Amino acid sequence: MTLDELNRLTKEEAIAAFARCCGTRRWGERMAESRPFASPAALFDEADRIWSALGEADWREAFVHHPRIGGVDDLRKKFGSTAAWASGEQSGVQGASEEVLKGLADGNARYEKRYGHIFLVCATGKSAAEMLAILESRMNHSPEEELRIAAGEQAKITRIRLEKLLA
Repeated sequence: MTLDELNRLTKEEAIAAFARCCGTRRWGERMAESRPFASPAALFDEADRIWSALGEADWREAFVHHPRIGGVDDLRKKFGSTAAWASGEQSGVQGASEEVLKGLADGNARYEKRYGHIFLVCATGKSAAEMLAILESRMNHSPEEELRIAAGEQAKITRIRLEKLLA
């Protein structure tokens, strides 16, 4: 879709389009209300500004709209509207060894138990082994610190998905 087409969507259509990029309703509503955007840069800047102004409940709402890293079955079952994007973003998992995949599954479970939300990383361009190393490196953060890190990763993912939306 072009930026002009995005600007001309109804509010509900725009909210639905933005939901494919970031799963929190409040962010999508505010993005829809911020139209029209003069340029892609203005769109990206507003996306960051709105995301930064949101809080923990909104961030956690966005997190539940992501499959677990390496969770191919989750992609198919739960995330139909974003499965193609998420699958491409997690393409580094394809061809990973069983040991790395098991490490991701075990690490995801430990992470979720510790932090109360899925492990979120901008997976684009990262191998499964790199993502596992990142997961392990983040296990010693405080819950507050880790929540902020995950929110930052969500912002990166949102930017990539906004770019795909306009492609």
